[in-house]
Amino acid sequence: MNSIYEEVLSAIHSVWQRRWLALAVAWGICLLGWLVVALIPNSYQSQARIFIQLDDALAEQVGIGVADRKRDIERIRQTLTSAVNLEKVVRSTQLGDTIESPKAMEAAVLRLAGNIKVVSEQDNLFNIQAISNESSFSDAENAKVAQQIAQKLIDIFREENLAGNRGEMTETLEFVNAQLAQREKELEAAEQRRRIFEQAHPEMVQGGAASSQRLEATRTELRGVEADLAAAQSALAAVDGQLAGTPRTLPGAAGSASAALARAEADLGAMRARGLTDSHPDVISARNQVAALKAPAAQEAANGGGVPNPAHSSLQSIRADRQATAQALSTRKAALQADLAQLTALALNNPEAAADAQRINRDYDVLRQQYDKLLQDREELRLRGEIKTEREAVKFEIVDPPTTPRSPVAPNRPLLLFGVLLVGLGGGAGAAFGLGKLRSTFATTAALERTTGLPVLGAISQNLTDAARQLRRKRLRLWYSGSAALGGLFMLLLAVEFIQRGMVA
Repeated sequence: MNSIYEEVLSAIHSVWQRRWLALAVAWGICLLGWLVVALIPNSYQSQARIFIQLDDALAEQVGIGVADRKRDIERIRQTLTSAVNLEKVVRSTQLGDTIESPKAMEAAVLRLAGNIKVVSEQDNLFNIQAISNESSFSDAENAKVAQQIAQKLIDIFREENLAGNRGEMTETLEFVNAQLAQREKELEAAEQRRRIFEQAHPEMVQGGAASSQRLEATRTELRGVEADLAAAQSALAAVDGQLAGTPRTLPGAAGSASAALARAEADLGAMRARGLTDSHPDVISARNQVAALKAPAAQEAANGGGVPNPAHSSLQSIRADRQATAQALSTRKAALQADLAQLTALALNNPEAAADAQRINRDYDVLRQQYDKLLQDREELRLRGEIKTEREAVKFEIVDPPTTPRSPVAPNRPLLLFGVLLVGLGGGAGAAFGLGKLRSTFATTAALERTTGLPVLGAISQNLTDAARQLRRKRLRLWYSGSAALGGLFMLLLAVEFIQRGMVA
């Protein structure tokens, strides 16, 4: 611990012995550093906030969703700082007064791009930050230009949102109308070729459509009918299988004719068992009843016996319906096969005409589909354009107008001035200490003992005359004056900085 204390005292003594060198180096570093700090231009920042409103029920009805409108706003935010828009800002502010060549304009646009930020604070809230730090402008001019830049960006945002939408939609509609006119001419030419062909080949026309087109349509329909017929026949076979395993009647029902005949015969046998003769009225009545029930019972036995089965009746109805469906499909298949044979015969008799008919109708159908699609797109674009422009599907309002900066945001000149002072003082002390290390001198007897390894018997104090003491005091006063002048210059620079800021306000 004592060695550290001695080293500190030795370092202080070494610096103090060379204090004039330390003061000179500190002055040199401070003057150079303060000059550099003075040359750094002040940066003044202006801020503005805008709020974007996205709610519009009618826009949702025509297909302009919230996601679409958010993408539009994000696109506008990203393109707001494009080179074209920044060039508009440069030309409309004081920044463009000294621009005389395209190269200078490009450099100004690049500098401005680094001084502008459009930050999304929330989904619908945007913060525009504009900085001006031109070295050729005064602080007041930089503050004014920063406010002008922010205001111009808001104006461009409004133009991109309103006038830009109108112009873009108008150009789109003009392009679609031109395409529609071209497709209409091509469609009329295709219709004319079709009429000429039909007049030259009436045998290839049936129902107003060419035989080649009908041939393809008939083949497609026939494939569909065959698939439906196969499904219907499969369903009919399934119903037949269920019907074969379902009985017509349900045996053992209490109300059947067989059961009534059995009861009547049982009653007749009971009467004869009691000794009643055949001439007894009850026996005669029972015998007549048995005779009357024999015919229904025989009929019931021929039908399988029992009451009719409802499941069998339901399956018979289903079978009849599916059989009718299969029969209708079979009839339709036969008709289509006949048409296909007739159309095939026509195509084989005149293959070149059939190929021409197919090509003409294919071209006509393609042009017709394109024309209908363009017509629908034009109406949708027109409606969307009216919603976006007249109802202003994307609305915005200025929450905070561009501020006029009162103080620079950069650099922090007081802190830089103080930092340069500290660096200057440290540099002066370091220079004096380093020079002391280069010379073989010892501030204490202990340092001499540690270096040489020999015992030191004593030290001789310095004895000065009165003239030498007076000269030392004079030089010391001069050194204090130089140090105070350095501190005074620092305070003067701080005062000048705050006075300049007050002049901007």
